[in-house]
Amino acid sequence: MTDNLTAEYIKSATQSWLQTVIIDYGICPFAKREQERGSIYFSVNHDTDIEPCLLNLIAECDRLDTEPDIETTLLIYAKAFADFDDYLDFVEIAETLLSEQGYEGIYQLASFHPDYCFQGADLDDAANYTNRSPYPMLHLLREASIEQAVASHPDPEGIPPHNIELTRKLGLAKMQTLLAACYPATS
Repeated sequence: MTDNLTAEYIKSATQSWLQTVIIDYGICPFAKREQERGSIYFSVNHDTDIEPCLLNLIAECDRLDTEPDIETTLLIYAKAFADFDDYLDFVEIAETLLSEQGYEGIYQLASFHPDYCFQGADLDDAANYTNRSPYPMLHLLREASIEQAVASHPDPEGIPPHNIELTRKLGLAKMQTLLAACYPATS
């Protein structure tokens, strides 16, 4: 499916998902501010091997190191990690690499995948859609910004339970429709 898709198409689908699922439904109460500020960087990677994908992760850390106007980066892997288990293996390696490169405590990874499934959850649990995205991706966040955002939120511990309740209330069919609608029409 992604063989002939451009970086712009992939970025557009991701931006649509960010707006129509994550922001419009308040899945992440901090995303709207960064989107409005234009401080989210979208990095589309077409590599399929782990090593170049990891090099891309470190390149994005370097970008955050040198560009303070970028608050957060979404690293979108257009062709790699279609299998969710392979993706989870990649996330584990990526987290180890961040630590080895001295980024522990500076940057944090959040993970999103089209087939995301929380441990112990049923595949068709609508709550999985809190972390389902159009493409496999890593969300690279500044730790200091997370701490500041959490400190200013009235109930940060309530965010995950709220999201689970919300997505289950919306239902599986609605969540599937929202995710499917993120892909721009191709001609």
